[in-house]
Amino acid sequence: MKYIFFGTPEFSAIILEKLIDSDMSPLALVCNPDRPAGRKMIVTPPPTKEVVLRKGLFKEIDVLQPEKINEEFLSKLKSYEADFFVVAAYAKILPSPLLTIPRLGVIGVHPSLLPKLRGSSPIQSVILEGAAETGVTLYLLDEKVDHGSILSYAVYGMPAPHIYVDLSGILARLAGNLLVKTLPDFVEGKITGKRQNDAEATLTRKFTTEDGYVDLKNLKDALAGNLELANMIDRKIKALNPDPGVYTLVDNKRMKLLISKVDERKLILEIIQLEGKKPTLFSYLV
Repeated sequence: MKYIFFGTPEFSAIILEKLIDSDMSPLALVCNPDRPAGRKMIVTPPPTKEVVLRKGLFKEIDVLQPEKINEEFLSKLKSYEADFFVVAAYAKILPSPLLTIPRLGVIGVHPSLLPKLRGSSPIQSVILEGAAETGVTLYLLDEKVDHGSILSYAVYGMPAPHIYVDLSGILARLAGNLLVKTLPDFVEGKITGKRQNDAEATLTRKFTTEDGYVDLKNLKDALAGNLELANMIDRKIKALNPDPGVYTLVDNKRMKLLISKVDERKLILEIIQLEGKKPTLFSYLV
């Protein structure tokens, strides 16, 4: 099974580690370059590269970290003569010539049940919607966003809203297991893609700082027992933390809303962070 894995963040790292642990290591990993991180801005490898380093596989798995996907890099990819590529949250636009390099195509890993929630923020969006289920889809990439033929999918039920970080981890593990199950049959030609129904497609978008704003009056009403507002704000807090973050304005100063729940038909704020301060337990709003 000769393939190259594209992915950078923790979501990708969980998937990559599952593949490695299942004796399905890639020929190479393509991820973003090392970047400064943290308050001290220490140059840090991305999570997927950290998996390769931690497992001592730096000699077995080539780590490629291009700033740009140019002709030179495409030639490098061709030299591996890989059967297919797997792309999971790589965060760079893949040019059309790249999709034609592997003989079996490029498999995309998308954390939603396509064609629902195509685009950049499916996990945050499904939490905001308050949906009862989500899942992951493996599909063959084409030139359109999350549009290609579906190879397989796995469903995850959500009886209650999840925190973004938690749901991301759950779906990454689900995707890793699905790849391990699907790839052998895919390589042997036992799986053929099923075309998506574009009429059922929905699109997501990248969220901005403004999306995280909560009107102070609405927040007070939710705390006082407006169940509709309580659920809406609670889902926003769960979906949009840590990025772009959720906040309100109190006396023209930002108050971040970090952790919440809905209990007894009202919003319960648990952890907040006042401007210039450390996170703390919430007490009350005047």
